[in-house]
Amino acid sequence: MNTNALFRIVVLIALAVMPAVILANDAGPDHLCIGWATVDITPDRPVVLRGQFYARVSEGVMDPVTATALALEAVKKGATHDWAILVSCDLVAIGDELRDRVREHVRTLLPDLDPAKVFLNATHTHTAPAFGTRSQAQDAALAQSYGWDLPPVWADWGIELEAMPGDEYREFAATRIADAVARAWKSRRPGGLGFGLGSAVVGHNRLTAYDSGKSQLYGPTARGDFSHIEGYEDHAVNLLFTWDRDKTLTGVVLNVACPSQCSEHLYQISADFWHDTRTELRRRLGQRLFVLPQASAAGDQSPHLIGRGSTRENAEQRMERLTGRNRRQQIAQRLADAVTSVLPHLEKTIEWNPVFAHRVALVELTRRQISTQDVAAAVSESQRWRQRYEELRRTLVEQPQTRQKQRWYTEITQAYQQTMRGARVRDRFELQREHPKLSYEVHVLRLGDMALATNPFELYLDYGVRMQQRSPAVQTFVVQLAGAGTYLPTQRSIAGGAYGAVPASTEIGPEGGRELVEQTLALIESLFRTP
Repeated sequence: MNTNALFRIVVLIALAVMPAVILANDAGPDHLCIGWATVDITPDRPVVLRGQFYARVSEGVMDPVTATALALEAVKKGATHDWAILVSCDLVAIGDELRDRVREHVRTLLPDLDPAKVFLNATHTHTAPAFGTRSQAQDAALAQSYGWDLPPVWADWGIELEAMPGDEYREFAATRIADAVARAWKSRRPGGLGFGLGSAVVGHNRLTAYDSGKSQLYGPTARGDFSHIEGYEDHAVNLLFTWDRDKTLTGVVLNVACPSQCSEHLYQISADFWHDTRTELRRRLGQRLFVLPQASAAGDQSPHLIGRGSTRENAEQRMERLTGRNRRQQIAQRLADAVTSVLPHLEKTIEWNPVFAHRVALVELTRRQISTQDVAAAVSESQRWRQRYEELRRTLVEQPQTRQKQRWYTEITQAYQQTMRGARVRDRFELQREHPKLSYEVHVLRLGDMALATNPFELYLDYGVRMQQRSPAVQTFVVQLAGAGTYLPTQRSIAGGAYGAVPASTEIGPEGGRELVEQTLALIESLFRTP
C-alpha cells in the first residue's frame, strides 16, 4: 500500500470516530449557536403560594417548579452578531424586582454580556411560590398609616406567616435562574431550529355573558339568560424546535394561549399541567429533552371547563372519566400529540443560519383613566374589608389559640388583600394626572420567518390576535407575563364588568392596549425591513 492510500485510510478512520462536538464546530463562519439549561426553583421549606386573594402556605410539593433557559447566538464571520436568552419560569408572574436581580447575577457570571437581552416569562402557575411585589413598599406605608404594625416583608399579606418570606424566596430563585442562564450560554454549540404550528384544546374563554350585557367569571351557563361566551379562544400551539449539528432534537418551545392553573386551589407546590407535559414529552422523545413553555395572550383564558351550573356531567368531564386521565393529564396528552404530529415535517426543514435580530425597547402606554365613581366604589368596598380585617386582627390578639386551627390565616389574608386592592385604585386616581403614561419593557425577536414579541401583562386574547394577524412574520409567538403588568382587558370586557376588567385589576386599558399592539408591530416590522 502506498503512502497516499494509507494517509486517506487514516483520515477516514479519524473522521469516523471524531466527537460530534468537533464536527459541530465546523459550521462555517455564519451559523447559529444554541444552548439549553434547566434548574429546580422549588424551595426547601414552606412558602406562600400566589394565585388567590387569600394566602396558602404550602403543605408539601406535588411536583417541582423549574426555570428553563434557551440561549441563542447568531454568529457572523466567526463573531457574535446578535443574541438572546429566553427563560421560562413556573411562577405566577415575573416582577421587575425578580427580573432585575436575575440580571444583576448574570452580569457577575457573564460580565461580557448585556443582561438586558435576557428576558423571563412566567407560565402563571397558581401553585408556585409568591415573592415580594412592586407594591410592597406602598402596602407597607399604607398599613402604617392605618396604624397596623406589620413587618415590611409581610406587607403583602397583612399578617406574619410561618413560611419563607417572599423577598427571601425571590433571591433564592434569582440566584438559581441566573445560574441556568449562565449554563445555557456556556453550553451553546452550533445547531439549527425550525418553527411550526400545531393545535390542542387547552384554554377556554372564562367569561360568561348574559342577556343583560354583563359578564361573570366562570359564570353558570345552565341559566335561561345565558347569552354567549364573551370572547375568542385560540387553540394554536406555536412550536419552536432546536437540533444539534447531528440533527438530534435538543429542545422545544411550546407557546399556548392559556395560563397553567388547573390545580390553582391546592396547598402544594406544583408546575401544574406543564409538569405533566414535560413528563409526557420526555417519555416520547427522550429524557434529555428541554421543554420551555410560554403563555401567549391569555388574560381572559383558563384551562378550566366552563360549568353549566348544575351537577350534570359535561362532555369533557365524561372523557376524563372514560380515559382515566385528569384535566392536567388530558392537556399534556394533547400538547404532546401536537408536538409529535408536527416534528417529522420540521425535521426536513431545519434552518442552520436563519436571519436573526433581537431588539429591546420601552413602550409608553396610556393609563386606564379611573373616574371618581370608580374610586368611590373601590374605597367603599375597601372600607368594608378593612373593618373585617381589623376584627380578625383583634381576635388573634384576644384569642391567640386561634392560630392553632388549620389554615387559620385564610380569611384574614383575604380581607387584607381586598382592603389593599381598593386602596390602590384611590392611589392610581391621584397619579393619573401627574403620570398619564407608564413605561414597560418589551422584546421582539426574529428567527428566520418567525417572530416573538413579549409583554408584561395578562393580555386579553384579542390583542394577541391583532398582533399575529398583522405581523409580517409567517408565525408570531406572543409571550405574556414577561414583566410586572396587570390585566389588560378589551373594551368589550370592560363593558361586561367581570373580574380582570374592573379598575382594581388593571393599570392599562383599551387605549393602552391599542398602543401596545401598534408599537409591538412597529418593532417587529423594523426587524423584517433589515436585510
